[in-house]
Amino acid sequence: MPLRVRYHECDAQGIVFNAHYLAYADMAAFEVERALFGSHDALLATGVDVVVAESNLRYFAPCRFDDELVVSVYLAHLGTTSMQFELEVRRGDTVTTEIRLRYVFVDTESYRKAEPPPEVRAAYAKYLPGAA
Repeated sequence: MPLRVRYHECDAQGIVFNAHYLAYADMAAFEVERALFGSHDALLATGVDVVVAESNLRYFAPCRFDDELVVSVYLAHLGTTSMQFELEVRRGDTVTTEIRLRYVFVDTESYRKAEPPPEVRAAYAKYLPGAA
């Protein structure tokens, strides 16, 4: 997912404020949903949603106003009720940030942990490492 750093995302030091990287990751995760299901509403129509259960960020280089970035999303693990995305934020050839997110599937009625339906699992499983 390409993006350009906006002025208001920068802190007093002139670099992207750390919390905005989670917003970038969230935006990229929604783009994954859009690619797999057409929209977030289409995922919800299956009876499940996803919620972030854990996040981890590692910063390697600062991003600044007007930098052109690319956020790449990789499915690292698909469990019974959760999945893990690994994301990279790049500026050109430089990896600026690595992000790991663990999502839990939840029932849209109760918001309790739930197994995704087979069609949802299959949509994600195509992108596991080693999937053909």
